[in-house]
Amino acid sequence: MQASAARRRVLDQLANQSFDLVVIGGGITGAGVALDAASRGLSVALIERSDFASGTSSKSTKLIHGGLRYLKNLEIGLVREVGQERAVVHKLAPHLVRPEKMLLPLVEGGSLGKLSTSMALWVYDFLADVGGDDKRVMLSKEETLELEPLLREDILKGGGFYAEYRTDDARLTIENVKTAMEKGAVAANYVEATDFVYDDERQIEAVRCRDRFTGEELVLRCAHVISSAGPWVDDLRKIDHSMNHKRLFLSKGVHIVVARERLPLQHACYFDVADGRMLFAIPRLRSTYIGTTDTPYTGDPNAVPVYLEDVEYLLDATNAIFPTVDLTVADVESSWAGVRPLIFEEGKEAGEMSRKDEIFESESGLLSIAGGKLTGYRKMAERVVDRLGKQLHDDGDDLADTHTREIVLSGGPFRNFAEVLSYEREIVGQLDAASLAVDRAAYLVANYGKQTPQIIAQARDRKETTDVARLAAAEAAWCIEHELAVYPIDWVERRSGRLYFDLPSIRPVLEEVLTVFAEAFDYNQEDRDRERQRVLDAIAWVSTFAPGPGTDSVTAESA
Repeated sequence: MQASAARRRVLDQLANQSFDLVVIGGGITGAGVALDAASRGLSVALIERSDFASGTSSKSTKLIHGGLRYLKNLEIGLVREVGQERAVVHKLAPHLVRPEKMLLPLVEGGSLGKLSTSMALWVYDFLADVGGDDKRVMLSKEETLELEPLLREDILKGGGFYAEYRTDDARLTIENVKTAMEKGAVAANYVEATDFVYDDERQIEAVRCRDRFTGEELVLRCAHVISSAGPWVDDLRKIDHSMNHKRLFLSKGVHIVVARERLPLQHACYFDVADGRMLFAIPRLRSTYIGTTDTPYTGDPNAVPVYLEDVEYLLDATNAIFPTVDLTVADVESSWAGVRPLIFEEGKEAGEMSRKDEIFESESGLLSIAGGKLTGYRKMAERVVDRLGKQLHDDGDDLADTHTREIVLSGGPFRNFAEVLSYEREIVGQLDAASLAVDRAAYLVANYGKQTPQIIAQARDRKETTDVARLAAAEAAWCIEHELAVYPIDWVERRSGRLYFDLPSIRPVLEEVLTVFAEAFDYNQEDRDRERQRVLDAIAWVSTFAPGPGTDSVTAESA
């Protein structure tokens, strides 16, 4: 396979330009760092060893939420910061970060009583500056059942109703990468940092890299480096010989997906489990997803398995609170498992460890950031770039203040969510006029926002035999051109989200999508067969479940 012309230009820039900053790790934190630094006027290179958002940043609970449970651990500062960040991130991309009312049913023997829940939600609203109709409401048993008739009536005592936001974590990451590129950053996926080059004072002056697509070796010349590599932060610190008493602890979180008709919830729910933990069940277009577990993980973070006992644990807990649905393993269409890179705290269980972020600075100048939550990515980026400002100041330079809370992400702008819904109706008309599937409007706007008409225009002119295939092929072609998609799996999993939320839609369009990538990257038949098999293997990975090494360690917790 050959690199596309667009990718070739990016690799040439990386090899020939000297950067103020190289950011290693293209998850949500690295994407946020690249945007923050580029918007402050620094020349920035962002590299990711796999695809953008391929690690933790596509495996979360996909909520921009305040972390209600952290009140139990008295992490008041964390709750306040991420609670307030919800509204900021929603404003930056309301098509992608959508209001989601959350129902918290109160049950006999549950971890929360009515008074404690009322107080907790009041504090939650207060810390997050929630106002108007988004303020929490306490409900009677009858009111709770009216909102969610599937709840188990005999143990239900009432409920709390409060505001959160739902997102697609991979899409949020990719839109941050694209917006950083609009501000001048150079970004490349499938480029792996393999070593550092040091000057005479043992300060990093370059990053050795390998393009995993072509096999080429690159040297990125730079003044500073920030590692936001998530579960791989310690690997880079070891290369830099800067490990100390601080280290990461990886916690595994599993989610499963069922068809919406098998769990037809009216609202997202956050509910008690018999072991004292809590789970989410969240409707999303044609699906409902359930999660998450929280268990120590010591395996390969590149391939985190979902075991049969993980699935059964989530199903049993869901059936206990929604008894009439009677979900079985056969109902599970898809799943995902990821690892949270937490800062290790001696003597604490996985669910007890703080989700606060922390910055490590080595003697070589390497800055590493780990921990944190999806919701707080923008503030995490701000903090580590501010820390970089101290290094710049020592070099005689000053750094401008951040203004990312005003930078609308690509796909916008929208004034508010009402405008998003109005825009969806416009897209229905555009799809109809192009003889394309009108039921894809909500999906397209949620993924691409105001970039959707470009995809429709491409689909109108394509020659595939069905409207579904024309639209999918146009979408894939657009993602190659505008979103750095390199392999078909990049589109299937992270650009479109189909691998998780619309698994049945993949096979009917797979050959057409393979053709799009074959034309862009000059596939021969062997390349095409290999990439087809990668997609089929991914489908099997998310939809089949083997018994795990043990059944006694699966517990649930919020992401």
